[in-house]
Amino acid sequence: MIRNSFSIFQGIGEKLERRLWENGIRCWEDFLSADEIVFLGLERKRFYDERVHEAAARLDLEDEQFFAKALRGKEHWRLFPDFRKYAVALDIESNGYTPAAGGYPTVVGLYDGFQYTSLVKGRDLTKESLEHALSRYKYLITFFGSGFDIPFLNQTLGVRFTMPHFDLSFAGKRAGLKGGLKKLEDQFGIPREEAVQGLNGYDAIKLWKIAKKGDAAALDLLISYNRCDTVNLFALADRIYGMLRDQSGLAAPRNMRQPMQLSV
Repeated sequence: MIRNSFSIFQGIGEKLERRLWENGIRCWEDFLSADEIVFLGLERKRFYDERVHEAAARLDLEDEQFFAKALRGKEHWRLFPDFRKYAVALDIESNGYTPAAGGYPTVVGLYDGFQYTSLVKGRDLTKESLEHALSRYKYLITFFGSGFDIPFLNQTLGVRFTMPHFDLSFAGKRAGLKGGLKKLEDQFGIPREEAVQGLNGYDAIKLWKIAKKGDAAALDLLISYNRCDTVNLFALADRIYGMLRDQSGLAAPRNMRQPMQLSV
């Protein structure tokens, strides 16, 4: 989808982007192959030719920071297919308090599509260990991470996130979906381990309190709960990305003329 995106360029909004799509300019290659696009003008066309060449080069270099800045946050979903191999899903559990009231993360789960990793308070969860684990990735997937996980980790551990971020909570609402993670899992038929079915965030807080007393089974169950929360984000990202792409307006253009023959 990113190669179909023109709104990453300054001066091109969603309306003009859609107009390009409707007139047969559906990707960067189409744009560059057109000798002129009448409603842009020659000077503006040449200006954007340079911007398109730069974006293509940055994409070849897999420069996630370039696109994190070029795209508005709500459009970071467009990068999902191209950066999927560098993506990591993140979900945290906490002790139930805000950072100001003594809150801290108890478990941080990471899943890259192949391997799940848990970092646990008092065992291996530190600012350094989390930053090291995140350093292998270029794209973040969360569910309401913008509202909770990211600011919570920043305030409690000092961890900063600068990579593009696909927040499935806000993206799902934009796609017309309602409800939290577990409701959407049910809606799309994404399963959970039997042992953690029915558990919620409050149960995770209680499990941590028990685990702190030395109950290994409670800790194992807490990690299993977090693993489901984290692993299932990848499957949900697939569904929501497809919905957003379908709704983007990148459909069969009404004007089927060749790009070089475009008119107002």
